[in-house]
Amino acid sequence: MKKQFLTAFFLATSMAVFGQSKKPISQPLVSHIFTADPSAHVFNGKIYIYPSHDIESDTKRNDDGGSFDMKDYRILSMDKIGGKVTDHGVALDIKDIPWVGRQLWAPDAAFKNGTYYLYFPAKDKDDIFRMGVATSKSPVGPFKAEPAPIKGSFSIDPCVFKDTDGSFYMYFGGIWGGQLQRWKTGTYEQNGKLQEDNQPALAPKIAKLSKDMLSFSEEAKDVKILDKNGIELLAGDNNKRFFEASWLHKYKGKYYFSYSTGDTHLIAYATGDNPYGPFTYQGVVLNPVDGWTNHHSIVEVKGKWYLFYHDVQLSGKTHLRNVKVTELKHNPDGSIHTITAYK
Repeated sequence: MKKQFLTAFFLATSMAVFGQSKKPISQPLVSHIFTADPSAHVFNGKIYIYPSHDIESDTKRNDDGGSFDMKDYRILSMDKIGGKVTDHGVALDIKDIPWVGRQLWAPDAAFKNGTYYLYFPAKDKDDIFRMGVATSKSPVGPFKAEPAPIKGSFSIDPCVFKDTDGSFYMYFGGIWGGQLQRWKTGTYEQNGKLQEDNQPALAPKIAKLSKDMLSFSEEAKDVKILDKNGIELLAGDNNKRFFEASWLHKYKGKYYFSYSTGDTHLIAYATGDNPYGPFTYQGVVLNPVDGWTNHHSIVEVKGKWYLFYHDVQLSGKTHLRNVKVTELKHNPDGSIHTITAYK
């Protein structure tokens, strides 16, 4: 009864936040905790969601995302879209990761040869974002973290993509609080600045993973995003350029790189012919949601495609988000039908 009461309370509160004229197309998958940045995967026919776990924080809000001071990961699962969602509890805690100082941000996961891998960004003891990896024999953990971050890794928002030939690639990066602008020269510069508006936008990164899935097999490379004329998107084109939240899916032989535009709050996408790109900008996957951030994943489940995303329906606060899911449709020409999260 208590859980039913809390769910009813949260939904009633959300209506007050949204107002009667703004109705969301999807409801939060869970309401007893705050979750965001959902990376969804199908393992052994079951859907697993690897989100951030939002909590209240005393850290001051700023452009570096200080109020997103998450301390653990909790994994959700469900047998089918629209089915019961199970929270499997804490899968990895910050206190069990030797190299981490703070801020467990958006993770992703992969499976290979009987082992599940949880990839996550976190700030090290010097407050520099790195990528960590943890392993488990279960998709829901508990996960055991490697004692050090992945060599050559930096910034935030890992997306691990398995191609049809069995190769695994990590896409990553995020500007502003994600620190990507501090790595423009290839080495960390505390005061690294963003590009000027008339310069090519900072590019997300890609690195092929080693066979053991615990390291990069190459130096990270730029993922170039071009306009329809083959010109790199400019930093000032903030309705199209990359900000954070890389994701890759493959549809009918084409590679779809999707991402958040950050300060303009869109999920955009670009397409290419191989995992490294270049990718040509095509349009918008998801229009802005309530709350400052927008972060997603796209996954096929039993022949249909779904968009997992978040908004702030339950709390009305940007740092306390809730994950959702809705169907995603590819048009006959391969383009993606733009989704608006509210009616």
